[in-house]
Amino acid sequence: METNAESSGFQTIPVIDLKALSMTDAHVRAKLAKEVREACINVGFFYVKNHTIPESTISGTVEAAKKFFSLPISSKMTLDIHKSTNFKGYTALLGENSNPENRADLHEGFDIGWEDMSGLHRADDGVMSGANIWPDGIPGFREAVLEYYHAAVQLGQSLFPLFALALGLPEDFFDDKTTKPAAIMRLLYYPPQTGVVDDRVIGIGAHTDYECFTILWQQDDIQALQVLNKDGKWIDAVPIPGTLVINLGDQFARWTNDVFKSTVHRAVNRSGIERYSIPLFFGSDYDVKLEPIPSCVSEDNPPKYETITAGEYVRSRLEATFY
Repeated sequence: METNAESSGFQTIPVIDLKALSMTDAHVRAKLAKEVREACINVGFFYVKNHTIPESTISGTVEAAKKFFSLPISSKMTLDIHKSTNFKGYTALLGENSNPENRADLHEGFDIGWEDMSGLHRADDGVMSGANIWPDGIPGFREAVLEYYHAAVQLGQSLFPLFALALGLPEDFFDDKTTKPAAIMRLLYYPPQTGVVDDRVIGIGAHTDYECFTILWQQDDIQALQVLNKDGKWIDAVPIPGTLVINLGDQFARWTNDVFKSTVHRAVNRSGIERYSIPLFFGSDYDVKLEPIPSCVSEDNPPKYETITAGEYVRSRLEATFY
């Protein structure tokens, strides 16, 4: 792991090599878990290299996203997420607001949930149940997007044992809580922000993510993502070719009673050119209760959150963002 995080507030985001992720040697996995633990406690963000998602899968999805967002607005609005009961579909510019203190987010989005390649979607996802909706007129779009989706879900599933080890828990601790991967993926398009700078309208406002963790592909040549450190300073999450960004979300913060950090972040595209990114938000099964892990509670660190199911929590946060 490469890091120079400082106790007074990190200045950079660590890079963790996942080359050993598939190894079964207990000492090797413990070393990797220690690196993950340090990143989760001190920063809440880290890069991963050797992450197993093929570059061809990434580039295929990026090209599909470019074709979709270049469609006429009238075509995209037929998939308007505000008409959806399960937050799937298209979000127009300024169609959501991640930071209540801002006016709106300057990006377009397209959201999907779990679906296998044959078209099957789960009917038992509780408050988030419902099928994806797909655009017409873009051959291969659905297949390209789902190929990346399932590759990212597979990566996410392989990370849960590491997070368990990082918490001093058995590797299988999260197995019965992630039997139906509750993963929402977004294709995001950020137009260049030009003209007078308005800090209340940026690419995406300051926020934390809602699920356990996010797997983010970000465009190599454009700096936009920023992470808030303990000193209240915005740190650039500089794109590093060949890596993905992992950041922790609120479900892990609630489960660990804030031992793991759900870190505030934002995106500001003042590069002068278009930017694309692909976050996959990986959470527990929607019916799982987010109760603090006993080892994360003590007299000095009493329970901080009310118990709520994962699905109810995600839905409440989405409703606040979109409506």
